[in-house]
Amino acid sequence: MNEKSLKHFYIPDDQSLYLLSHQDAKKIKDWFALCKKQLNKLGYKQVELIGKGAFGFAFAGISGLGEERVFKFSKITLPQHIQDRLEDEAYMQGKLVHNLIPEVIAFQKIKRQSILAMARAPGVDLEQFSLRHGPLPIKSIIKIIQMLCEVLIKLRQFKSDGERKPIVHGDIKPSNLVWDATNESIMLIDWGSSVFAQVDENGQYIGSNVMDLMSGDLQETNARLGDVYFIGNDQLNGKLSSPRFDEQGLASTIYALASGQSSRFGRKIITPSSLGLPKQLADCLEAMMSDDDETRRRGGDYMFANYQHLSRIVVQTDNIKEQICLLPTWINQEIKDIETVVYSSRKSFLRGQYGFDESNLHYLDDAQFERYYKNYLQGMGENEKAFISAVSRLGKYPVVGGLAIKWQDNGIYVDSSLKLYNPELQHSFDRSVDNMITLARAIPGSGVFKSCMFNAKNTLHVERKNENEKFIAQVPLSIPYEMSKVSIVEDESRMHSYFEDGEDPDELLKLPEPILSRIHQLNAIHHTGCIIFEALPTHLKIHNYYTLLDHSKQKIFNSLLQELLQFIDLIDGLGISGFMKLPYKDTRFFDFQAALPDRFAPRNPYQNSTNPT
Repeated sequence: MNEKSLKHFYIPDDQSLYLLSHQDAKKIKDWFALCKKQLNKLGYKQVELIGKGAFGFAFAGISGLGEERVFKFSKITLPQHIQDRLEDEAYMQGKLVHNLIPEVIAFQKIKRQSILAMARAPGVDLEQFSLRHGPLPIKSIIKIIQMLCEVLIKLRQFKSDGERKPIVHGDIKPSNLVWDATNESIMLIDWGSSVFAQVDENGQYIGSNVMDLMSGDLQETNARLGDVYFIGNDQLNGKLSSPRFDEQGLASTIYALASGQSSRFGRKIITPSSLGLPKQLADCLEAMMSDDDETRRRGGDYMFANYQHLSRIVVQTDNIKEQICLLPTWINQEIKDIETVVYSSRKSFLRGQYGFDESNLHYLDDAQFERYYKNYLQGMGENEKAFISAVSRLGKYPVVGGLAIKWQDNGIYVDSSLKLYNPELQHSFDRSVDNMITLARAIPGSGVFKSCMFNAKNTLHVERKNENEKFIAQVPLSIPYEMSKVSIVEDESRMHSYFEDGEDPDELLKLPEPILSRIHQLNAIHHTGCIIFEALPTHLKIHNYYTLLDHSKQKIFNSLLQELLQFIDLIDGLGISGFMKLPYKDTRFFDFQAALPDRFAPRNPYQNSTNPT
């Protein structure tokens, strides 16, 4: 068992400070404070952190002249050649002058710290917009396509010293498109994966002389990874960089926004032809996301030749049709600021049946690949990746609860408890839940998948100097819990818990008997929630979420929760172990379904017809 194995725990797209050790969290908070202080000294006001990722952080501020600026800082803990990418980004983005690309203001190094300053794109990124509103209206989709095509054509036509040198953005995805809802316009941001194309859209080498064509630069790709949830296989597999990479990003992005997903992986189940789009557009997206090279090229060529005509398609004013979610969801009417983390276990059956060739991935020296793909999704087929991505998307909402999904011969059985702490997000959240169930229905075989969603702010931390010491809390610890509004006493036969399926083969930490005994006793009390122990070499995290349903048992419930903390010094070894309790048996059954049926926007939107055209 080593620390690397623990990366399967959750996908750290944006790891909460509440999950870090005290020392690590303090370092980052101090560094954030220093960045803000330096920007304040330069005269910027209202400085705020607006983003963080694998390579750095971004702050926003307003200059003395009232201009909004973004400042990107590289992580100084990264190797120097990775830090240098921020300078490459400034160089590439600075060459482009376009109203849909933020203007680069300056790049500078202060000691070891690289900083890139640029104009701030107005609005909110489309991933966040999608999480707020769910699948986007057709009219908005068409406008995004048209503007994105204009930007990509500009990149294809770029010239340097009179020679055509197409630029590949390399990371087209919803979170890199900032949407100004007032003006219904986008800006393309984050040029950290951009490179000069090695071949053009026709596959012809780009070079001004024979020596260029013979150089080693055309023997190895110069491509950078981009987000594996959205890039196509050509880019992932290390082919020479091409404008076609961005076509794949465009198609993946539009598909995700139209379907309310956070990846392209579900394309064969929730197909572009099932999303209620105009048939012409759906067919084009299907082609652009095809597994066949020639079909993809024809789809891309058709899109760029016809994107201007999409505005002529007449569509109905989109009215959100409230549909009942496939699973029960509980909506807390009071908005609560929580940081949701998703812990998923029993993923073994989703892996293993697919070959994975790492031989062509040697060119990748990329933190995103290490985090997102190699340690989490490796060994899964696209349908399984789509399902995992859909579960992860639920964690982007303020939600707590759990899921237990069982695949059997006749279909899937789902037990759930999902509580959303923002009623304004219900439509979007329900559609994300529906997508998850649709994707689960397309996965064959038998197996069990369980997932807990907890508030990272409630995570308890215990630290030690080394693995030879015991975990001993330096301050009193207490596991918090909520009380349901009404006391509910249920017959024990309706209870559903983690224990039903025995030990989890994916979990590595064996808990001491005194802790297990208290968890077993808690299991007999009607409640919902989870507790997860994550033991790292010098850091123990106790993630938790509990709601007591039987108020008559409050005294013993509270006692058991606090008692189990007394035995954390007996925890030996590294790994993860979790236990989940759902409130009652309300199992939903769904038949297997390989893909959704075709559904297109009506050819004549003013006819009262919902038939496909």
